[in-house]
Parts: sequence; structure tokens; C-alpha cells
Amino acid sequence: MSALLQADGLYKAFGDKPVLQGVSLALDAHDVVAVIGASGSGKSTLLRCLNLLEPIDDGQILLGGVDISDPRVDANRVRARFGIVFQSYNLFPHLSVLDNVTLASRVVKRVPRRAADAHGLALLDRVGLADKAREHPDRLSGGQQQRVAIARALATDPEVLLLDEVTSALDPELVGEVLELVRQLAEEGATILMATHEMAFARDVAHRVVFLDGGRIVEEGSPAEVFGAAREQRTREFLARFTA
Repeated sequence: MSALLQADGLYKAFGDKPVLQGVSLALDAHDVVAVIGASGSGKSTLLRCLNLLEPIDDGQILLGGVDISDPRVDANRVRARFGIVFQSYNLFPHLSVLDNVTLASRVVKRVPRRAADAHGLALLDRVGLADKAREHPDRLSGGQQQRVAIARALATDPEVLLLDEVTSALDPELVGEVLELVRQLAEEGATILMATHEMAFARDVAHRVVFLDGGRIVEEGSPAEVFGAAREQRTREFLARFTA
């Protein structure tokens, strides 16, 4: 069987600066893959290219065996098959928490308001925030806002969940609540590609770890292989920062 999501030889540059240089990876259904690497290594750009928020310069992206990098595809329809959560929440401040969660369902998928609200409330209950449904985001803590952002990403029943450094903007005491939610989603069988600096979490939760450096995949393997017996010197140097 072909992978659910596959990238082959992705190249992306901003001006004359290459950011992705021939990146290839694949996710099967229910895979949890952690992408690690220093800031500027291309992790966020990779996620944004995969769901077509950034155009690629070369290479191919397949979703369910279909080439979604073909410029003739409807990018909005493709993006609706992904859920993406950013570093900085990106909630709409003028909308209630519930309206933030249901907006894509109502506007993109044309789900009626009553059904969208019912599904949205169920998702907010799942992330422990049903009582905040009528609040606005500025009344919530950072950890609560990020949990709302995850609920919003789940609202369209995405085939793949892309998590872009979802704890990097949080105070340390709020990180655990967000990681616990991601752990639950992984245990429930979600297909997740996550860029993260949380090495212990990647080691414990991911099925596979990809080390990205300078826009290239330097090493890829199970958490035990990458964290316990890295083959490449560059990988060992990077990981040493977190164990020193």
C-alpha cells in the first residue's frame, strides 16, 4: 500500500536562500513522526509546504496517492484534508472560542451551524474547555488557547495533523497540558507529523524521528535508533545540547 502522505525531493527557496533541499519522507495512516532540528533547519517550512501554504520549487507531494503539488489542484480543498496547528495559536480574537473551532467546518465544508456547533462543543469538551466556548481567546491562558487551536484543527476530521512547534510559545508550566493532549491523539490513532523541540516527548510518543539540518534529512529512524544510537555525527552533536 502507498503511504497516506508522501513527499519526494522537495526543494524550496526564499529568494536565493535554499530552505528545503531534496526532502523526502512518508507517513502511513496512524504514524506519529517527529521532525527535530535547530531553528532555521526547515521544519516549519516543510509543514507549510506539505499542506500547500507555501508553494514548492521542485519535487512532488502525494496525499492518498494523488499528486497534490500539481498546480491544477484546488489548494483549499487539499488544505481541508489537513489540520495544522501553529506555534502562536492564530486564533481569531474577534470570534468566540466555539466560532474559532467551527469556522472552517461552516465556511469550507458548508456544515450547518447547528451540526458544526454540536461537533465543536464535543471537541472542546474533549480538550477540557467546553466551559470556555462563549469566551474570546484573550480570556484564556496560552495553554488553553493552544488546546483550542488543536480542537479547531480536528474540527474538519483531517486525514493528517501537522503540529508546528505547538509548545514553543508557551510558558513552561503550560507545556505539559498541550503535550498530554497530543499524546492522547497519538494513542487514539491520529496521523501526526510534528515539528518539535521537545526531545523527551518525541522519544516517548513518536513512532519515527526525522532529523532535519540545513534543509536536508540527515538521519531518520525509530526513537531508539535516533536518540540512543545515532549514526551521524551531526545528529549526535545536535542531541548533545539536550543531554549536556
